[in-house]
Amino acid sequence: MKHLITLKDITTDEFHDILKLTEKLKYENKNGITHHLLKGKTLGMIFAKSSTRTRISFEVGMYQLGGHALFLNTNDIQLGRGESIYDTANVLSRFIDGIMIRTFDQKDVEDLAKYGQIPVINGLTDLTHPCQALTDMFTIYEEKGKLEGLKLCYVGDGNNMTHSLLFACAHAGMDMSVATPKGFECDPQIVEDALAMAKKSGSKLVFTNDPQEAAAGADAVYTDTWVSMGQEREKAEKVKKFDGFQVNKELMAHAAPDAIFLHCLPAYRGYEVSADVIDSPCSKVFDEAENRLHTQKAVMAMLMGQQN
Repeated sequence: MKHLITLKDITTDEFHDILKLTEKLKYENKNGITHHLLKGKTLGMIFAKSSTRTRISFEVGMYQLGGHALFLNTNDIQLGRGESIYDTANVLSRFIDGIMIRTFDQKDVEDLAKYGQIPVINGLTDLTHPCQALTDMFTIYEEKGKLEGLKLCYVGDGNNMTHSLLFACAHAGMDMSVATPKGFECDPQIVEDALAMAKKSGSKLVFTNDPQEAAAGADAVYTDTWVSMGQEREKAEKVKKFDGFQVNKELMAHAAPDAIFLHCLPAYRGYEVSADVIDSPCSKVFDEAENRLHTQKAVMAMLMGQQN
């Protein structure tokens, strides 16, 4: 594994290796065992899109691994202001040991990986969000003790989060049902690729416009904000079109009795999720948020250094 661009690009063995290392690093962290696997290494963090969880989890993660994280927003570097990605990738490769980029265009991440000589981690694009999906899989594993044979239900926009969860479930041999309003379905190419992966692993991927159908018997129910960063002008219109797609107690009643609720955060109570679900015992959103730290440490350790 040279980069983490999308979960489609890694092998199923690499997918499981990341989760295993995540479990090990979390255990060590909770028991005061230091793991300076990246001592002396530096991660450059490029932020075209701001984020609470992404910056803090990568920065703290590098510190716990014995390395250093360098925060770079678009005002700090020439990327997008005249300097080509080719030049930026080559210059950064001479200074640092890895790049994490959180941006809009998937091609920016791909080009950094193509032209640079150091590992590149996709911290989020408009198309995919692989680090979060790995975190979600680890959180489900922690709660359920397995992934294979379980069912994940996603309700909401067919966005970057949905895309990465489809790839993750295909790797895990986990079924996934996606309920989106008409006109907000997943990217057709992503669906085609995920279905091809699922055929090999035996997982079943189902797409519908009926949230109750999708939630039936689910072991985990997932949603995301209806209005992603950069879509604020569309909020009023999207709220109308997403009527009936809120995850609430009525919808959770269609899932398995011990189903958990997941959300990548930030969440907007009263819109995509009701307060009585996200603040209930079935909600694991804060465990999920914490696990970003441990999962991303595993990714960085595998890409940037040697782990024991």
